[in-house]
Amino acid sequence: MTPHPEQGEHTVSNRTMELVVAGLFVVLSIVVMYDNWRIGARWVEDGPQAGYFPFYIGLIMFIASAVTFVTNLAATAGGSASFVDRSQLKQVLQVLIPTIIFVILIGFIGIYFAAAIFITFFMSWLGKYRLYRIVPIAIAVPLFLFFMFEIWFLVPLPKGPVETALGY
Repeated sequence: MTPHPEQGEHTVSNRTMELVVAGLFVVLSIVVMYDNWRIGARWVEDGPQAGYFPFYIGLIMFIASAVTFVTNLAATAGGSASFVDRSQLKQVLQVLIPTIIFVILIGFIGIYFAAAIFITFFMSWLGKYRLYRIVPIAIAVPLFLFFMFEIWFLVPLPKGPVETALGY
């Protein structure tokens, strides 16, 4: 298949991506249904057990995903259209990879310092902002989030060694 002149090289087809995503949702829905059946997904004399509603949400998700999977498996036309070209994939990966690193960092240094690093990285790398604009935002946003969640709403978020040393 030759790509359009304005598009980059073909990477993966729409049909393939729809099959992969539908397949992943089938697996996820089976896990949801199994686990909720295990904890109790029946209607008992005093009402539904803890897993009753989540089990049926999983069942609905399973049916929808299975129908999507089978429909795309049986489809013969339109399946070769490109899902994403290389330039679009590069843009997605420029955001996805740092976001994955951010999530991993949360487990080691807490959400607030990870957010400061994340904001600093994106503002400098993709935004091309100067340091005098980056630093106040990279400090103010996590501080605001800390006060909002930890102090005002009393909702604890993952903290790292600095917050622990400060008694939070």
